[in-house]
Amino acid sequence: MISILRRGLLVLLAALPLMANAAPGQSAHDLIQDTTNRMLADLQANKEKYKQDPQDFYTALNNIVGPVVDAEGISKSIMTVKYSRKATPEQMQRFQENFKRGLFQFYGNALLEYNNQGITVDPAKDESGDRTSVNMTVKGSNGAIYPVQYTLEKIGGEWKLRNVIINGINIGKLFRDQFADAMQRNGNDLDKTINGWAGEVAKAKQETDKAAAKPAQ
Repeated sequence: MISILRRGLLVLLAALPLMANAAPGQSAHDLIQDTTNRMLADLQANKEKYKQDPQDFYTALNNIVGPVVDAEGISKSIMTVKYSRKATPEQMQRFQENFKRGLFQFYGNALLEYNNQGITVDPAKDESGDRTSVNMTVKGSNGAIYPVQYTLEKIGGEWKLRNVIINGINIGKLFRDQFADAMQRNGNDLDKTINGWAGEVAKAKQETDKAAAKPAQ
């Protein structure tokens, strides 16, 4: 059974493409609310087509999500200063692409399994600064509720995604730990770790799946 955690994460990832068309100055809360509604409508209309060609679905996600995610900031956060300052621009770009590709491939099928059980965006929080969070709850098919928290930062006047916490699991921290562990196992070979990142995402997925049977109380 595909975990609710993966469904919740892909709900966010699939909604983000629509944020690229959001009006300038739109609040982070409204951005999440509006794009989630539009994403679900698009998914309902195209799900069968996506199921027939998953690779096309992953490619489409990669092409349209990129502009609204702070890929550079997320990549540097995962690498941490210890490794990112040693990486060349080409290595950083390659890691960004491998990170997004791996995430879509391992979590993409979860979105195609989503049957609109129920998603609720919580009321807006203070957005007066350059960093805020938006909370959401995802209802599982068994009625259990799973909390999702999105962290967004304002970059160039627009809100962009920086992190996700799903059912208490900090995805950013999880990936940072995975990267550091991979570097140790690979003898601090940055290229080897970057090129093998898809395998690291698979390991991280296993960690998130462990929490699937632990809905919020």
